[in-house]
Amino acid sequence: MRTKRTPTRSSVAVQYAVPRRGLPSASALRAWARAASASRGTIRIVGEREGRALNRRFRRRDYATNVLSFPDGRAGDVVLCHPVIAREARAQRKTLRAHYAHLVVHGVLHLRGHVHDDKASARRMEAREIRILRRIGFCDPYTVE
Repeated sequence: MRTKRTPTRSSVAVQYAVPRRGLPSASALRAWARAASASRGTIRIVGEREGRALNRRFRRRDYATNVLSFPDGRAGDVVLCHPVIAREARAQRKTLRAHYAHLVVHGVLHLRGHVHDDKASARRMEAREIRILRRIGFCDPYTVE
């Protein structure tokens, strides 16, 4: 499938490697990334096959995951796997848009050096995600409503 690179005023590029129908707009994805302090980089939405291949290659895990972050200096790439995100949103009874917003913020925070390797760092990262998401109009993604 051809990849469409969406032109942008900011330097956060958006690439869709899957059909765009029902997905958040490039402008929404860029806005969520900027809310988490991304000023440069790429957000790429992929299918299951590409998501699995990237996770296998870079994390040595043979499954597609929801979000991967690839830091590159002060920028980097965030890869979002649409089929995984759609399944998770349904299972968690969240809107697809809210789940995408959360995972964009989560991925960008990883680019900025945030981790969740232990309980303390996970709490700090989750608190930051919640603050950013509330600021842009989304509920706490860790609370089941």
